[in-house]
Amino acid sequence: MTFRIIVGFLLLCLTNVSFAQTSQGYIIGPGDRVEIKVFGQPDLELTALLGNSGEVNYPFLGKIKLAGLTTSQVEQEISKGLKPDYLINPNVYAQVIEYRPFYIHGEVKAPGGYPYQPAMTVNQAIALAGGLTERASVDKIYIFKEQTKEQQIKGSLNSRIAAGDTIKIEQRLF
Repeated sequence: MTFRIIVGFLLLCLTNVSFAQTSQGYIIGPGDRVEIKVFGQPDLELTALLGNSGEVNYPFLGKIKLAGLTTSQVEQEISKGLKPDYLINPNVYAQVIEYRPFYIHGEVKAPGGYPYQPAMTVNQAIALAGGLTERASVDKIYIFKEQTKEQQIKGSLNSRIAAGDTIKIEQRLF
């Protein structure tokens, strides 16, 4: 009986985790380059680098705020705007073609901003920055998440980062 309860609980947890990962997706923000296409409508294609406002000027619809939305939400928003007055059943496709950079500083050989790739880890970010200096501490890695602003999170070499995050590698004590 106890075994069934434990298995049921684990299955429920796994279902919730997978649902959360698929329902959230990547959140578009300033610095992302976004491409929007409508099948059969080349005049409605748009490629734009989002500025600080997070808005684009889309044909027929005017300014649309994309920052804070996922690509599927962008597709729904544009489809909803085009459907009543311009197209009967628009087939809208949106994608991020270039992610905003992440930043790394501290005890790395080449600190700065680098292009983000999905599922990137701190270790991969360090490799892009030329590796660690001889004074670097692998125990003092901090990640400043863009979404939470000023909040710093203690990280490790295997920690995942997101676009716009800042990684700080501190010195170790001798």
